[in-house]
Amino acid sequence: MSEIYTVIVVILGILAVSGLFVGVTNDAVNFLSSALGSKAASLKVILAVASVGILIGVATSSGMMEVARSGMFNPGLFTFHEVMMLYLGVMFANVILLGLPTSTTVSLIFCLLGSAVAVSIFKISNDPGVGLGALGDYINTSRAMGVVSAILLSVVIAFTCGTIVMYVSRLIFSFRYTLLFRRFGALWCGASLTAVIYFAVFKGLKSLLADNAFVATIDEHLPLAVLVCWLACSLLLFIIQRFKINILRITILSGVFALALAFAGNDLVNFIGVPVASFDAYNVARAAGDTSILMGALNENVPANMTILLAAGVIMICTLWTSKNDILRVTKTELSLSTQGDEGQEQYGSSFFSRTIVRAAININAGVERVIPPRLLQAISRRFEFEDVEHSGAPYDMIRATVNLTTSALLIALATSLKLPLSTTYVCFMVAMGSSLADRAWGRESAVYRISGVMTVVAGWFVTALGGFLISLAVGLALIYGGMVTFVIVTVLCGWMLLRNRFAKRSKDAGEETAAESRGDIIVDLRDEVCRTMESATRIYDRTLIAVTKENRKELRNMVKEANDLFYQSRERKYTLLPTLKKLQSGDVNTAHYYVQVVDYLNEMTKALMHITRPAFEHIDNNHEGLSKEQARNLMSINDDVESIYRRINCMLRDGDFSEIETVLTMRDQLFESIAEAIKSELARINEEKSNTKASMLYFTILTETKNMVLQSRNLLKSQQYFLKHRNEAKKWF
Repeated sequence: MSEIYTVIVVILGILAVSGLFVGVTNDAVNFLSSALGSKAASLKVILAVASVGILIGVATSSGMMEVARSGMFNPGLFTFHEVMMLYLGVMFANVILLGLPTSTTVSLIFCLLGSAVAVSIFKISNDPGVGLGALGDYINTSRAMGVVSAILLSVVIAFTCGTIVMYVSRLIFSFRYTLLFRRFGALWCGASLTAVIYFAVFKGLKSLLADNAFVATIDEHLPLAVLVCWLACSLLLFIIQRFKINILRITILSGVFALALAFAGNDLVNFIGVPVASFDAYNVARAAGDTSILMGALNENVPANMTILLAAGVIMICTLWTSKNDILRVTKTELSLSTQGDEGQEQYGSSFFSRTIVRAAININAGVERVIPPRLLQAISRRFEFEDVEHSGAPYDMIRATVNLTTSALLIALATSLKLPLSTTYVCFMVAMGSSLADRAWGRESAVYRISGVMTVVAGWFVTALGGFLISLAVGLALIYGGMVTFVIVTVLCGWMLLRNRFAKRSKDAGEETAAESRGDIIVDLRDEVCRTMESATRIYDRTLIAVTKENRKELRNMVKEANDLFYQSRERKYTLLPTLKKLQSGDVNTAHYYVQVVDYLNEMTKALMHITRPAFEHIDNNHEGLSKEQARNLMSINDDVESIYRRINCMLRDGDFSEIETVLTMRDQLFESIAEAIKSELARINEEKSNTKASMLYFTILTETKNMVLQSRNLLKSQQYFLKHRNEAKKWF
């Protein structure tokens, strides 16, 4: 047998290890987000509990490997060579999909489907007696349709159940749950723990305990077993609670363990299933000594090598501990969409559909409120009045975290018992979104943006599923038809993509760490941002005027983009005022006041710059007549004056020395006189009919907005001086 197949097996093994690293960081949000979001324990404790769950889970995942072996295609109709090309197409497609928001389960299914279709097309094209109608004999389309229907069902059902369970739980306990929880918390946590235990046994450990007589007896008398388990758990938790131990933390960590166990037990196939199946096929072909042998042996349910499973579990655990920053970044999306409160800049923008949904919800809510008696309505509203009784500063409290874990566990366990293929990622995410809605975390100020965020994530799932199919189809066709040359090219390309993604991610993480460090000091952060903005504004203004006089459309387009980016950055700072002001000393009113002024002037200055670049680009882009020599000469003279003023402003901002602020004031007044003279000159040319109308409008716009930009910059400098002065004076009191 050719040595190239040994190389292919080695490459697939390397990609399996890479897939474990990426998959764990991508899917860790499923079992970590609730614990992290409620700060139920330290990160080390949460990761330790998850590690134990993963280690036990990998030992039970052997039976799930059949998905990669024969779940999406009929291996008995494919030769060894064709199966190896099929598996290569799947793994290479997964490399290309790295970093996209998707479920690893859906990615595996659709990549297998796409690559199987590619190899099937190759077989059909080489057999004149077989038409495309035989495609259904080669692949398992019913499994793919089952996944698609499961996506739709899981999204709707999980969101609805999360909303209902959270609403009822909050009605019972409210946000001020401390007193009531002492009395009835053990019963409630007992029910949650029972759901988690049921989930762990019948979802995470089902393959290990499949033939256990005791488990079979429990399954036969399930209602009674659940009741007994609930009472036993409630009694145990009640006793623990008497020792002043927070049983919510125990429940949440139990949920983390169960979800991590199920994740490792059922989703491990998404990462190593294809390489393990390719290794099995390689052993079969090597034993037969024939690469053209049909792979019907893959239909057999052969237990996976336990050494491989445990090695995969160790890699997953190591990834969990060494990629903490990546995991926190992945969980950021879910936490940002479920955080209690409306402060700060939302991660997503609004959309027409989200605005329509919110308006409809407001109208429906108004109609319902007219029907409900006012006293009952007030009583319900009081249950949802937010109060941070835990004083942890967490995005949400442990009541909601328990609801998220319990509801997710119940839905996944129920779907497993009914043999419905549900995605853990979709269920956990949509339950969290439903509980956020019921908990009134989506207020009037944030609902539009968070609905847009949920829609973006859900749309991303479908897009990446389709993308996985198309990419694996294309890669599979290239490999099966292209031969050795294509194999080498695709291998090198995917290796380069792996390295690029890894180093790009490290650079991004380093940048985020640097930014996080600078944010720790508000003064340094604001000073650096003001300096960067002023220096960028100086450069953009100068290049815009030069480009408009030379009618350089490409340069103007770039300046429009840079000016827009500058404006949106300053606007983001403006919309995050409240969280920043809370970080300032509460009694330091003057400092906060001047901080608001600095941010506002910064925003206005960048807005004026944007109102210069856009009209300039539109004028040239519409092929209007360029500026006259007199107009260009006047503008370049104004440009020199603006550059001199901004150079002094930038030096003062950088050095913190405002001794020349009066000089800047004098230069500003001289500039304004020059602008006034330039406007009078243009009016004279208009009266003499020596000027083009469109060019004159652009000329006036640039001069007017230049005046606004310099005025706001001077105000910005003055406010920055007062801000630093009062900040330093305030520090003396502490």
